[in-house]
Amino acid sequence: MSATPDESHRLLPDQPAGCPLPGIVAAFTPRLAEFAAAPGFVAAVDQHAAQIRELLHAQGPELAPRPLDRAELSAYALGLLDALAETGRLEPVGHDYAVQRLTAVCWLAREQGLLAP
Repeated sequence: MSATPDESHRLLPDQPAGCPLPGIVAAFTPRLAEFAAAPGFVAAVDQHAAQIRELLHAQGPELAPRPLDRAELSAYALGLLDALAETGRLEPVGHDYAVQRLTAVCWLAREQGLLAP
């Protein structure tokens, strides 16, 4: 379940070079199945998704959620993957911070339809 920011994660032809979202979604979609048996994991991923949305200022003028932008989420994910690589954590395991954060990126990308052409 490697989550490195290289070209191997560019699974869709219309994805820009270096876009990590397809690779993250491919690697972490199986984690979404764990939601049924791990309510604590669901809560943690939900909190991470909310933090990511807040970091990316995904609110409109009425303070209502606005759709995330693929480029914004991709740039955030690249930064996260770079930070994990710097610390030697290219293979997140269990339900640690990296797994929770990358699963949240996966969930947001799927929920917002950021992989569709």
